[in-house]
This record gives sequence, C-alpha cells and structure tokens, in this order.
Amino acid sequence: MLNEDARSDVNALLPGRATEAGTTRRTALQAAIGLGYAAAAAPLMAQTAIATPADGLDAGEVSFIVDGFKVPAYRAAPAGKTGLPVVLVIQEIFGVHAYIADTCRRFAKAGYLAIASQLYARQSDDPAAYAEVARLMAEVVSKVPDAQVMADLDGAVQWAGAHGGDLARVGITGFCWGGRITWLYAAHGPVKAGVAWYGRLVGQASNLTPKHPVELAPILKAPVLGLYGEKDTGIPLDTIDKMKTALASGTAAAKASQFVVYPDAPHAFHADYRASYRNEAAEDGWKRALAWFKAHGVV
Repeated sequence: MLNEDARSDVNALLPGRATEAGTTRRTALQAAIGLGYAAAAAPLMAQTAIATPADGLDAGEVSFIVDGFKVPAYRAAPAGKTGLPVVLVIQEIFGVHAYIADTCRRFAKAGYLAIASQLYARQSDDPAAYAEVARLMAEVVSKVPDAQVMADLDGAVQWAGAHGGDLARVGITGFCWGGRITWLYAAHGPVKAGVAWYGRLVGQASNLTPKHPVELAPILKAPVLGLYGEKDTGIPLDTIDKMKTALASGTAAAKASQFVVYPDAPHAFHADYRASYRNEAAEDGWKRALAWFKAHGVV
C-alpha cells in the first residue's frame, strides 16, 4: 500500500509512465545529480519546464562523508562568493533530479548557496531509474530512516560551511516528501527558517519514522511557512488545522509559523515539469519563500 507521500505524487502525475527500455545506469546516475528527470515522474508536460542557466554560478555534483558513507549532492552558488546564506533544498520522492537542481540554481541566482543532498543514496544509487512509483516507494523510500536524513542534512550544513556558506544564516525548503522533512529538520537542526511545500503533517509512527510534524510542532526551533493546495487529495485540510493547533501551544518559533493554502491548487503545484503545476500559486509561493527567509534572518 502506498503511503501519503506516494499517493499524493501518483495523483499529480500525468497519465501513463515512462518505460524507456534504453535507460542506462549512467542515465539514472545523471538524473540523480540533477541532469535529468526521474523516470517515475515522467512524462513531462507538453510545455518545457523552467530552465535556469548556470552562468555566473558554481554548480554541479559534490559529496560529503556522513558515518563513513559518501553522500552525493547537487549544489549551486554565485561564483567566487563566500559568506553566503545557505538553503537546504529537499527532494520530492523521486530524488535529486533536474527540477530540484534547477530549484537550487534559482536560489543561487537569488544569492544563496543551495545544496540538495540525495537523501536515500544508501538505499539506492539510482532512484531515478524506477518507472513505477509503487516500486520506488516499496523498495527505496519506505526504507529511509528519519534519523539518517537528519544526519545527512547535518552533513550538508557542515559541507556548506566549509565551502562559502555562512552557518549563522541557514534555511531549509522541501517539496512533498521533502516538505515533511522540512518540518522535521526545523525541530532538529541549526536553521533559522523553513518553507515546507505540501509536506504531509500526520502519519503512523514506525521504527524508521517515529514522529511526524504534528508531534514535533510544539518544539520547533525555527519558524516554518507551510505552502499547501486546497485540492491536494493526499493532505486533507483538517490535518493543516491539527498542525495549527499543535503549533499554537509550542515554542516562539512554532507560534511564528504560518500556512498559506492556495485555492484550487493540487499537490505538487510548484513542480513545473508536471501536469499538477499551477503557475500563479508557484510564483506566489516562491516570492513568499524568499520573503520568509529574509524576514527570519537567513538573508
């Protein structure tokens, strides 16, 4: 059975699946560092997805070691600059593919050092090769411990600090699967603010995912802006109400957290390569994200 993250992404996909028999391991690995789209997320929209050029940027694959494991990541930053604000960009369930890499470049154009770590590289070095969302969830994503993700994000922060980032000014943003992780890391890590795009808020506890955002809301260390869609079939509006109640009884950061719910917007409304994309909501959300980071001292 698919969990809430998978159901939401399935509902947002175009009919049909990419089943290119010629997909090679090299293609999958390229996708994993941001040079292509995840097979599970294809086919693409008829219109070309947003493409942000890398001119004037240092952009590409990097890696760092966490508990003896080499974690691959994609980073983008203004070329030759140091003392930069840092933003952790957290992937959808499909991994770090072209859309996530492009989002990093958009942040870099805005003056950030943006880094997107492949957060289930231990479970699979080629998540983009999966042509079926159900298999991707069952064989990879469902096996990823929250503790592993938190540690890898700590490693990404440390890498950023050693490569031009200002660790006094770190933010985090994530989409779907990454939206949930954004809430979790705002209760765990050294960030000043977070922006969670349609990440699920409630769920069943397990050994790998012992707590969900609604349980951690009262102890947030950084305020989070939640950007959600009114027509998201995987995230009922009543779960947002539950999260608001939990935040209201928490820390100053919890109480400062806010939600924006876009009328008629579905899940994944920011994913410009998918049929779920809604230009007006995506652009407004992006402006709000930048303003939120500015208001809370990331820039």
